This record gives sequence, structure tokens and C-alpha cells, in this order.
Amino acid sequence: MRDVLTIFGIIVRQEKRPFLTGLLLAYIVLLAGVALLGISGWFITATGAAGLVGIGIQFDVFRPSAAIRFLALGRTAARYGERMLTHDATLKSLTVLRLRLLDAISRLPFARLVQYRGGELLNRVTADVDALDGISLRLIVPLIAAALTYLTAFAALYLFVAPIVAWFTLGTFFAGTLGTLAVAMKVARAPSERIERAHQSLRLRFIDLFRSKTDLIVTGNLQYQLEKADRADLRLRSNQRHVDTIEQGVGVALGLTSLFAASMALALGADLAVAGTISAAQAALGFFAALALNETMAPLRRSVTEYGRMQSAARRVTRLLDEGGKQAVALSQALPETQAEHDAPTIPLRFEAVSYRTAQNGRQILHNLSFAVSSGERVSLSGPSGGGKSTVLNLAAGLLMPDEGRIDVMGRSLGSYEERDLRAALGFLPQRSMLMHGSILEALCFANPTVDEDEAWQVLEAVALDSVIRQRGGLESMLGEAGLGLSGGEKRRLALARVLVRHPRLILLDEPTEGLDRTTAQHVLNGVQHYLPNSAILVASHRQVEQNWAQKDIRII
Repeated sequence: MRDVLTIFGIIVRQEKRPFLTGLLLAYIVLLAGVALLGISGWFITATGAAGLVGIGIQFDVFRPSAAIRFLALGRTAARYGERMLTHDATLKSLTVLRLRLLDAISRLPFARLVQYRGGELLNRVTADVDALDGISLRLIVPLIAAALTYLTAFAALYLFVAPIVAWFTLGTFFAGTLGTLAVAMKVARAPSERIERAHQSLRLRFIDLFRSKTDLIVTGNLQYQLEKADRADLRLRSNQRHVDTIEQGVGVALGLTSLFAASMALALGADLAVAGTISAAQAALGFFAALALNETMAPLRRSVTEYGRMQSAARRVTRLLDEGGKQAVALSQALPETQAEHDAPTIPLRFEAVSYRTAQNGRQILHNLSFAVSSGERVSLSGPSGGGKSTVLNLAAGLLMPDEGRIDVMGRSLGSYEERDLRAALGFLPQRSMLMHGSILEALCFANPTVDEDEAWQVLEAVALDSVIRQRGGLESMLGEAGLGLSGGEKRRLALARVLVRHPRLILLDEPTEGLDRTTAQHVLNGVQHYLPNSAILVASHRQVEQNWAQKDIRII
């Protein structure tokens, strides 16, 4: 429940006034419903009684009729206003929450971030946040409004009917409603959580299916992937039927609670009316008000059966927000350092006795590694696969933090950098780079919004891609999702151009010529050198052409 209340607090703080106004209107809607049916019952009974005793012509029918019309119209208007305010405020708050969640994800440590699949994080930002709208709209706001209505109805029955009617009616409602909802939440929690997991699984299955459909067809695994998606859909449907059955049971239990409470109000009111303690109209008021209180439970039927889904989504979202927040605090507490005397501006990158172990199993990857890369210098990292070359680049990029030692970028400790300043100081080409749908020029502007067409052609020429782009129709030629339309080597070169166009003083390249023939690879490497001759370049390499191009090689074992 703590995670659910945390999310509700976040939602309300974003749109406090609309939520409070919406809550007030929700209370007015329920209260008007109770008053409408109660006064209607009192009015019918009172007019009938007046007619029986022969004073019907003297009975004031106008003011009760006006009150009934006012309550009916006011209830409709309040319902419309409540829906407008609470839904609009919820959607706005969830939009802000998505942005906060994206920001928190971006601040996660690299070692933690790589443990997630892309589709899984997409589910956190979309499906999980979508599941949270029910916390305010279908759970907490209706609960608060119902509780306030119960208290008001208790006071009204206590004053205008009889204390015993108020105690029995509202006591029955409180006990029956709370008991039913508590049992339903407990029983429905597990299948509701399974529904959410099945939803997530089904989304991931289809994401994988569409992303890898070509490979699945070629390898003959398309049918197997379709069967996995079908199984996820069957699990979803099975658990949904289970939850629907529970919801129907909740409806029956709440209906019986309302029926018993109304019966008690009628029986007690009738006894008091026979005894002359109250009038028949007052007894009718108690009975119809008890019937009307059944409306307060209607919004809660679905919410309690979805509670497990909402709670699991809230738990995952708050966990990501907490992790991202802790990382932001850790970065903000890093003290800025003055430039050390030995760290002249001509040394863009320096490792001093750096050691690193994996967080998962504590395996030693690097031990006491020291080196420096000067401005204009080209240094390669060589060694066996899994030896730590990519880890060195991730450490230099600030994506991982060393267990021991010190890393300086541009004469400053890596930990003293703000994220924006660090990304402006260096450029990093990882082994896997993502291109998005858009034009070639838009792909370059994504890295440097100020780039013009002349500079775009220069950087494309540097990576031996200019002739390919001209044949495609120029800088405005469009790419599909993930760079669809370019070959693997062409995508790699465009990603490299995107790094270079930022003019970083420190360039980190992880196997930049992978997938290129030797001639093209040499052309690309020379183009990088001529395009940014004064930048320090550190290359993780498996290829001899990259090691020959470098001025110095560091063996990582």
C-alpha cells in the first residue's frame, strides 16, 4: 500500500487544486444521490399520508419538488465537472510522471541499465504508468468520497430519522463494505498481478516478434514465437476471467450488504413509526437513503480487483524513481575539483591505478590500469574478447565507476562532472548504436542541432558515406526505424558521423570499423583523423587495421 500512496501523492502534488475540487465534486455527486432518493421517498410517502388524512390540498409540494429537481440537475453537473477535473488532472500528472521516470531511467548506473531489455523499460514508461491512473480515479478518490458520504448520511439519519436507524444502517454499510473490499483485494491480488505480468509478457513477445521477424523467418522460428505470444494471451485471458468472477462476487456481496442495510432501516423505521416516535415519511427517508448508499460502492468494484495490478506497477515505478533519485544525489554530492598540476589541458584522458570488478559476480576485469591519451594522439586497446576493452571505454565515458583508482577527463576527476558537461567533453561510439526514423540530416542534428548542410557533407565524407547518401537522394532522404534502408556498415558509419559532428575533444570508439572491408576501414580511420586532428582518440580494437592506425597500443589481458 505504501507504493500506491506514494504514487497517489505524486499525482496529487502535480495538480493539487483540480484534484481537491474533483474530490469535492465526487462527494457532492454521492451526497446528492443519497439526498435525491431519500427526499423522493420522503416526499412520496408524505404526500400519500397527507392525502389519506384529507389534507393533501394543503401539503406544500413545490419546495420538495424544487429540491428534487435541483438535486437531479446539480448531481449531473457535479458528475460532469468531477470527471473533467479528475481525469484531466490525472492525465497531466501521469505525463509529468512519465518524464520523471524517463529522467530516473537515464540516471541509472550503466551496470544496472544494461540489465534491462529495451521492451521492459518501454513497459515501465507506458504500461506501468497507464495502470496507475486507477489509483486516483477508481480507488482512492472514490474511497474518500464514499467515506465522507457515509459520515454525512450518518449525521443526517441521526438528526432527521432516529439514532438507532443511523447506527444500524451505517454500521452495516461500514462492516459489509470494508469486509467485502478487504477480502476481494486479498483474493484478487494474485490473479490481478498475473494479469499485469501477462500483459507485459504479451507486449514483449510482440515487440520481439516485430523487431526480429526477418531473422525469425530465416531461422524457421516464427511459428515458435507466435506460439509463445499465444500462450501469453491465453494466460492473460484465463486470469482475466478469474478476476471477472471475483468482481461479480464483489458485486453480489455489496448488493446483499445494501439490501440488508435497507431492510434494517425499513424494519427499524416501521417499528418507530408504529410506536409514534417518528413519522412514516421519516421512516421512508431512512429506507430510501440506505438504498441510495449502494451507489457509493459502485466505483470500487473494479478497483479492488485491479489492486494487485496497480500495486505491482506502483512498486516497479517507485523503485525506478528511487534508484534514479539516489544516483542523482550521489552525482550532485561529488565535489568539483580544481585542475591538477599534472593534468594539463593537453591530457584529455588519464587512468591512474584503475581497478574494476563486475557488480554481478565480483569478477576482476581490470587491475591497476594506468595510461594517458594526449590531444591529437590515437591509442588502441587490444586483447582477447571479454578482456575488458569495452569496460575501459565505459569507465572513461562515466557509464561505470571504478572500484579503485582515479580517472581524469580534461584534467578533472570524472566524478566531478555534471552529466551535461561530461557529454559535451567527449564522444562515445559503443558497439551498438541506435538510429531513429527520420532524414539523414535529422540523424546528425540529433547530436548537434546547429549543424548545417555543408558541415553535414564534410562529416559524411570523413566516414566515407557521402557517395552513398548522394545516391539515396541527399541529406533529406529518409531512414526507417533503427536505420532501415542502410546496410550494417553504413549504419555504423552514420553513427560514427553523429559522434564526430559534435567535435568532442575526447573520442571513445568501440570497434568503429566492424563490418567494413579493409580499404573502407582505412578510409574511415583516416577521415576521422583529418576531421578532428586535435582530438584524443581511444579505440577498442579487434582488427589489425585499427591497431596499425593507432600511434600506441595498450594490451588489455
